[in-house]
Amino acid sequence: MQLYLPIADLPVNVFLILAMGAAVGFVSGMFGIGGGFLMTPLLIFVGITPAVAVATVASHIAASSFSGALSYWRKRAIDPMLALILLGGAMVGTTLGVWTFTRLRELGQLDLLIALAYVVLLSGVGGAMFWEGLRAMLRTRQGQTALLRRRPGGHGWVHGLPLKVRFKRSKIYLSAIPVVAIGLFIGFIGAIMGIGGGFILVPLLIYLLRVPTSTVIGTSMLLTLVTMTFATVLHAATNHLVDAVLALILMTGGVTGAQFGARAGQRIRGEHLRLLLGLLILAVGIRFAVELGIRPADLYTVRETTGGI
Repeated sequence: MQLYLPIADLPVNVFLILAMGAAVGFVSGMFGIGGGFLMTPLLIFVGITPAVAVATVASHIAASSFSGALSYWRKRAIDPMLALILLGGAMVGTTLGVWTFTRLRELGQLDLLIALAYVVLLSGVGGAMFWEGLRAMLRTRQGQTALLRRRPGGHGWVHGLPLKVRFKRSKIYLSAIPVVAIGLFIGFIGAIMGIGGGFILVPLLIYLLRVPTSTVIGTSMLLTLVTMTFATVLHAATNHLVDAVLALILMTGGVTGAQFGARAGQRIRGEHLRLLLGLLILAVGIRFAVELGIRPADLYTVRETTGGI
């Protein structure tokens, strides 16, 4: 069944979009991630322009993060001070990201930047996760212990920075500078690439800042909810690219798929999950790299520019 998308300006198969939403929802439920890094490329691969895909997926991520953030808040698994400082940087990063998004769109370089960003980010993250998962599997088979991680609360160079703040819920004493910087980075890439950034934020908080895992997931989900909502509002107000019809279809499929994914994830070993997720992320990055090397069917495009001669 075909349905016309008013903002994307093309007809799509409703069942295909529902299936995509369900598939990404399944992956999100299985691995505990937002899924934006998969949804945005899939929409681009089926013909939706990168600009519309990024703006629409931001709204999809915001909606899907709401229930999770609310649940973690009720469980007191969110550090309010940590979330507040992260959000301070993320708001600035999101604003800069949307501004950069708009300028690059006006220059006609947005599609290329999004593709290059996905190639670099997904290939790097996917390759690292795949290698770590593979090593963990090999150690398990050889009867060795898993790779020792530094305990949350341990000290590194980050803890020597000034402007320290005491995060009572996480029970750490840490400089606000790296927290703001991480929020800025996550907000920026989220606005440009249409990703929640949880799969980057969580490792940074755990391994770089030594934040306890008990508060990391909830804090990350709250940050994703607020930044993606803010990005959606900015994209809708400045670029008018949020396709509500497309977002609604994706949400319907995503909610359904997430339920089955969560059940499947509970039956798979942790190292196997990391290996599979690494492969998935790496595959998407390689797919984008291949797309960049393929000669396009239309060598020239016509776009509307502001002003005149």
